[in-house]
Amino acid sequence: MTNAIAATTGLGLVFLTLVVVFAEWGAGDWANGLQSLTALVLLLVLAPQVRRGRQVFVAVGIVLTIGLAFQSPDWVTFARVGLEKAAFIGAFFCALASLRSVAEGSPAIQNAGRFLALQPPGRRYIALTFGGQVFALVLNYGAIALLGGLATASAKTEQNPEIRRHRTRRMLLAIQRGFGSTLPWSPLSFAVAITTAIIPGTTFVSVAVPGMVTGFLMAVTGWALDTIFKPRIAGSPRIRQAPEGNWMLMSPLLILLITIMGGIGGLYMLTGIRVVGLVILLVPTVAIFWVLVQSRSQGGTRRFRSWFRAYVFTELPAVKGEVVLLMMAGYIGTVGSALLVPAIAASGLDLSGVPTSLILVAFVFVIPAAGQIGMNPILAVTLLVPVIPSAELLGVTPTAVVVALTAGWALSGMTSPFTASTLMVGAFGEVPARHVGLVWNGGYFLVASIIVSIWVLGFAGLLA
Repeated sequence: MTNAIAATTGLGLVFLTLVVVFAEWGAGDWANGLQSLTALVLLLVLAPQVRRGRQVFVAVGIVLTIGLAFQSPDWVTFARVGLEKAAFIGAFFCALASLRSVAEGSPAIQNAGRFLALQPPGRRYIALTFGGQVFALVLNYGAIALLGGLATASAKTEQNPEIRRHRTRRMLLAIQRGFGSTLPWSPLSFAVAITTAIIPGTTFVSVAVPGMVTGFLMAVTGWALDTIFKPRIAGSPRIRQAPEGNWMLMSPLLILLITIMGGIGGLYMLTGIRVVGLVILLVPTVAIFWVLVQSRSQGGTRRFRSWFRAYVFTELPAVKGEVVLLMMAGYIGTVGSALLVPAIAASGLDLSGVPTSLILVAFVFVIPAAGQIGMNPILAVTLLVPVIPSAELLGVTPTAVVVALTAGWALSGMTSPFTASTLMVGAFGEVPARHVGLVWNGGYFLVASIIVSIWVLGFAGLLA
């Protein structure tokens, strides 16, 4: 029975991804309706399988839907839109998971990660930060799992316990901050995918460059703070052997990224389909092609069949809790905002009178604050956006709003004790996730949030 449930889960997620691909590529109303229905059925199947904390999100979604049904005659429309958003989020997650599944088992990727983790102290932090960005683009959260494991293994070779403790902390923070700094600009990040989907007039093309500036500022801030406040410890560390190989070990990752980015750019120019829709098709295609190339030297088609079975029947069912959380965050945000907007209007609260600069800077701080009470950034953003005035009323471009939202999203990922990155860093560092977010990253957040806020206002043209 357990195997049957796992198979149903895995195949259901694959089917959901295919349906969303059809919908994104303009298959018609039947695909839009089918993705909503598939998301609903899948959530009903997954809900009994996940732990209680995830089931709470399902229960909240049901309660909000009932409340909306009593309040609005159009509740079915809102619920369907929420399910479409949940379907897209689930498909996006599964698409990224396919590439991560292949990459984590690649010897070339392991060697590249080991090379970064074994860099000498003078360039270790910056290598893990900027090299970690490349890993994050391919592996997503898997970058922290892979590099974190290699980094802690490297740190454990140090005999001095105080040096070992500081080295572990600094290496893990470099990896986490490298990952977080990709969120404002990567086409493979949920931050970009969700914000460009809900802010009219924005695309990945419009937000990529300003998002890169946000990411660069966050990464450089982390490196500068690490350099300035580098701990001074009595005693000399053990002389470490230089890492084997050279920077050419990173070439497989770069080739992979060029393939993905080039493919996305080419398809976008040919089809005009939004980038996130291209990602859901292209990333699994690249993953399958990668496995087929590996199969030529590793057992032929048996290697491909083995990977496919493991991915569908083991790996996807294993992340069902994360799938439910992310899908329900999208659904709750959509349905919740349908309840919240009329309530705010009835209260007489008019946010159009709030200064635009205050609203944009608030995004940088409110989203991380919401993360401290367990609110996923997807949920926070989908709740916030409908209740604020449009970019036109604010007097800024839609891209400026996305830049502010993604900055807050990225900072939330480094400080919230409930995000995957903070939980994994805490596990590797053997400290509570809240300690990682508030103690290890507390000073970083204060400095980075101020710097990023200035950039957000400057990009929006509000500093003059």
